[in-house]
Amino acid sequence: MIYLGIDVAKSSHVAAALTSEGEVVLKPFSFANSASGFCMLKEKLKLLPNLPLLIGLESTAHYGDNLICFLCGNGYHVAMLNPLQTAAIRKSAIRKTKTDNVDAFLIAKSLMIDGYTELQQTDVQLLKLKGLCKSRQNLILMRTRCKIQLGAFVDQLFPELNGFFRAGLHINVSYTLLKAHPRPAEVQSLHLTYLSNLLQKASRGKYTREDAIRLRELAKQSIGTDSPALALQIQQAITQIELFSLQLKQVDAEITSIMDNMASPIMTIPGIGHLNGAMILSCIGNIQRFSSPCKLLAYAGLDPAVVQSGNFNARSTRMSKRGNSMLRYAPINAAHNVVLNNDTFAQYYNSKVAQGKSHYCALGHTAHKLIRVIFVLLTRNIAFDLA
Repeated sequence: MIYLGIDVAKSSHVAAALTSEGEVVLKPFSFANSASGFCMLKEKLKLLPNLPLLIGLESTAHYGDNLICFLCGNGYHVAMLNPLQTAAIRKSAIRKTKTDNVDAFLIAKSLMIDGYTELQQTDVQLLKLKGLCKSRQNLILMRTRCKIQLGAFVDQLFPELNGFFRAGLHINVSYTLLKAHPRPAEVQSLHLTYLSNLLQKASRGKYTREDAIRLRELAKQSIGTDSPALALQIQQAITQIELFSLQLKQVDAEITSIMDNMASPIMTIPGIGHLNGAMILSCIGNIQRFSSPCKLLAYAGLDPAVVQSGNFNARSTRMSKRGNSMLRYAPINAAHNVVLNNDTFAQYYNSKVAQGKSHYCALGHTAHKLIRVIFVLLTRNIAFDLA
């Protein structure tokens, strides 16, 4: 067996290879993080002895993703290592030496210990899915910030609008009006027929001529500061919100496409949609990393905290929340829909409520049960058939 360790960096990587007996069969060499560099690596691998080959990389952000896709696409066996493993081997040495060449050998040696997770073809799809889920979270965060800013600008320029729109400020009819006429002075001077048609068309008939009359009266009595600068900020904020919303739709469509191609057993659970399923799968990665449901629960932070001192052991504790926040959020979010679509989960949720637990506490317990079910489905690769 040959173990090839690759120390990943942003612009270039370093690789070195050892046999099972510890013989160096490929001295450390550097190759660029580019197409020519990947081809160079492939040519080097052809020169190795005709023995089974396992390639190992540390899990280091996104720098190795392109290399992983290249290696898996060419049929190589690739394994991911926890950086703590190589750090432990480095500390065991007498001299504290850390160079790219040394790290490549350390990664190869770590593979010999059998503490790695070999990547499958589905793992490459999960890497893409993880990137999309992170992008989606960032887009939602940025859009939320823009909505908060927009609300602050409207409070200064035209505060009466907050009470005028029944469904709140962040709806299509509100954005249409503010993009065209953000200032109260403009609204009060608009022709009534024009304003009525604008509101009626943007709201699909929900706002009538009477609403247009009321809006003009509010504009005349507005206490807002008539500022062209605030008007410009409002228009720009709405443009940004609409851009983020469009980008979210594009990301959601791509996530749906990947999830349909993966055909994961998680999608057979009633109530779990493409987005929640994608967040859960992308955070879990290869299910073989977890030997039991308890370890998966701990990774998500859905396990109960342990409180013990002397002879005292707390019987009731809160959720630890020490883990992957997205993997904790998605099952709790999905649990609500699962309860609505499956009798077994509904009975479990209702039993927790009957015990006096709050809605969110009961959902947490349901998410705990859901994670255990997901572990079984992914481990055995079977469909959900619980009535």
